[in-house]
Amino acid sequence: MDNMIHEIKQQIAGCMQKALECAVAEGVFPADVKLPEITVQKPREKAHGDFALNLAMQMAKAAKKPPRTIAEELIARIDTNDTYIDHMEVAGAGFMNVFLKSQWLYDALDAMNSKGADYGKSACAQKQKIMVEFVSANPTGPMHMGNARGGALGDSLAEVLKWAGNDVTREFYLNNAGAQIEKLGKSLNARYIQILKGDDAIEFPEDGYHGKDIRTHMEAFIDEFGTNHLDMPEEERKKIFIEYVLKRNIQKIETDLGKYRIHYDVWFPETNLYESGEVEDTIAALKESGYAYEEGGAVWFKSSQFGSEKDDVLIRQSGIPTYFAVDIAYHRNKFIVRGFDKVINIWGADHHGHIARMKGAMQALGIDPERLQVITIQLVRLMNGNEVVRMSKRTGEMVTLGELIEDIGIDAARFFFNLRQADSHFDFDLELALTQTNENPVYYVQYAHARICSILRLLQEEDHVTLPAYDQIDMTLLQEPAEKELIEKLAYFPEEIVTAAETTDPTRMTHYAMDLASLFHSFYNACRVRCEERPLMFARLKLIDLTRGVIASALKILGVSAPEKM
Repeated sequence: MDNMIHEIKQQIAGCMQKALECAVAEGVFPADVKLPEITVQKPREKAHGDFALNLAMQMAKAAKKPPRTIAEELIARIDTNDTYIDHMEVAGAGFMNVFLKSQWLYDALDAMNSKGADYGKSACAQKQKIMVEFVSANPTGPMHMGNARGGALGDSLAEVLKWAGNDVTREFYLNNAGAQIEKLGKSLNARYIQILKGDDAIEFPEDGYHGKDIRTHMEAFIDEFGTNHLDMPEEERKKIFIEYVLKRNIQKIETDLGKYRIHYDVWFPETNLYESGEVEDTIAALKESGYAYEEGGAVWFKSSQFGSEKDDVLIRQSGIPTYFAVDIAYHRNKFIVRGFDKVINIWGADHHGHIARMKGAMQALGIDPERLQVITIQLVRLMNGNEVVRMSKRTGEMVTLGELIEDIGIDAARFFFNLRQADSHFDFDLELALTQTNENPVYYVQYAHARICSILRLLQEEDHVTLPAYDQIDMTLLQEPAEKELIEKLAYFPEEIVTAAETTDPTRMTHYAMDLASLFHSFYNACRVRCEERPLMFARLKLIDLTRGVIASALKILGVSAPEKM
């Protein structure tokens, strides 16, 4: 069974449907009464059962009875045979609380054991071909904190979607053409001349790239190739500089992301869209659909028909496509050329205004705009305790992804960036990330995993205790509240993955891992594992071994290591 919680929810829904049919047949409810979509929720208090339904409130108008009466009539006709339902109770104005038989917990443990490292992975009922495009930093300079956050969230989201049973492609879009690359060429050319002839020899472009990396690149170029390029025509020289720096920058991006444990399936260069003729094909398709027109020597998109205040230029009077035109061609390539069912883009918050017109462009091309989802990443503020960190101590400029990894480690970076949903501002506390205490959430979760590994290792090395085969262990001996709470949390792991995939929110996995670690520590403090009763000891040892596996899987989804010693 892939997902015990889903199975139980299906059982509850099935029982409710049969109970309603009985009530209708007996004339208790009108014949046209139908069940609304059943929402099964977990109550906040354990005393209110394992699940709760507000079904009766939703049916009140159609059934023409008070919600509490509806709930009582349905429960009176409930048939729980061949289900995990023990009994149901009416609460308050008409809530229905569901209490389960304990057997479901032990069957959940059986499923965990049988699936092993694959526990949590689902066979998706409607498997989708999904692309997650994230980071896609301009290769004009080093990656920053926004890229670090987008990378952690995007990669973990892709992994969640994959565990939920989808066919997932991770993609990096290389903006290796267009206005920003032209700006890069001008910046490199100016620095090159200034290095060789002095700062007064040429004025540096006001809108150019002023970072120290531009000078560093040109100094390295001169060391490698000398000064012969000074006599070349400027355009030819800029082209050589651009090729040289893009190669170095892209290699640096790929290396840094690799260190960050992000590995893309596809690196898609913008130049492909020009070389394949897809930009021209896209403009032609928009014209044919009636959403693009020519005016004043330029080609325009009817953005105003999709909520924008004005139309947008696709092709400038010079004949050069705008970034918007190329981006439409890129998304057309995703859906029409490569056939993705769904595309998820992770963009910076400054791109928020671009979302509606891009969805409009998809609609103009005959693509359902709901197939495109854009997640925007809010700003990150680096903190060192109560102090805001504005600059890198080494360079005096922005803190880069590479520096962050070097300073606090990959695990802390990836875990911390998955603590908050993408649309919330985030204060990243460097001091906390380096602390080896329970206050540090990644340390707390990793320590739980390492502690379990240590318990199992020491029992084998010192006491020569080896776990019997699973079918030789009586897991029903686990009856303590702390034991059952831990088992229940483990049972929710597949459901958490499905929910994280449906809501495209990988931060659920971070909080699940923290909650699971907390329940393990509570169990360990409440229940002696090295007890004298060997059958109970084996059951508890197997329980923590299964807990270890689920913690490791949750951390794997987040791209965080699961150390065996700390």
